[in-house]
Amino acid sequence: MHGFLDYGVALLLIVSPWILRFADGGAEQWLPVALGIFVIVYSLVTDYELSVARMLSMPAHLGLDIAGGAVLALSPWLFGFADEVWAPHLIFGILEIGASLLTQQVQGVTARSSSVVE
Repeated sequence: MHGFLDYGVALLLIVSPWILRFADGGAEQWLPVALGIFVIVYSLVTDYELSVARMLSMPAHLGLDIAGGAVLALSPWLFGFADEVWAPHLIFGILEIGASLLTQQVQGVTARSSSVVE
């Protein structure tokens, strides 16, 4: 389930500057685009249902989600564009952190199996 969310959020981050009309070539535009691309890359190598190479553990993946969400949420103030736009970055960042914290990992379930191993 988390995999579907990752790819959907990544695509939304990539297109959000144009959809929400803050694509002016600055950090406010390129930060969500870069983060969206990064999310796709590490999702492709996470040990879960929608990856192509299972090299990154789910706890490490969730840590990257939280770190990326924090950077995104704080980016308007860290990179000095809060006077132009801040709400999308803050909202998407908080949602990314929240989704990561609410993701439940089930012991014994692997990316290749949907059954619980006891």
